[in-house]
Amino acid sequence: MTVVLKTSHHHGNLRAGLVEAGIEILESEGLDALSLRKCAARAGVSHAAPAHHFDGVAGLREAIATEGFQRFGAAMLREAAPEQDPRARLKAICRGYLAFAREAPALYRLMFSTGMRSQPDAHLAHGPSSAYGILREFCAPFVPEGTEPTVIETQVWALCHGYALFILHGIVPDSPALDTAVLDLVERIGAAPAS
Repeated sequence: MTVVLKTSHHHGNLRAGLVEAGIEILESEGLDALSLRKCAARAGVSHAAPAHHFDGVAGLREAIATEGFQRFGAAMLREAAPEQDPRARLKAICRGYLAFAREAPALYRLMFSTGMRSQPDAHLAHGPSSAYGILREFCAPFVPEGTEPTVIETQVWALCHGYALFILHGIVPDSPALDTAVLDLVERIGAAPAS
């Protein structure tokens, strides 16, 4: 699976071009290198241009995180697209989750950083197009009757997120065998889907 990180800068949509430039800087140089001035230079516009689109570097980071969550959701859905079985589809979004974290580690870290939590539901809102909405939809067949859906959703999300962070921080080796073991745990979450 390939996560698309780069698109061409189009000055007709300068805000999107600046966000893309920010993602490129984030992935190549790290969070500390991210600045409005650097984004402007990479996008080929004046250093004052970003001020018309973002409320400082915090606003730029928020916009980058928003774009990251859109790409994150798309990565999960792409992985699940060929699957028909509910359990296979759930495991597929988990594979998409892990692939995104591996292929865009700096973006992934920014998306889930504590500094981005001033509006906790801004990106993880429970709408159908959000990353959490995707998780909710794919977990729904496995929620036992009488169980609060967030119990199953949290188990799956925590499993994927924790494992992804372990990989990114070098706590566990990045190996297909561990992926298989972690994804096999998804098989044990929740009840069998309703027929």
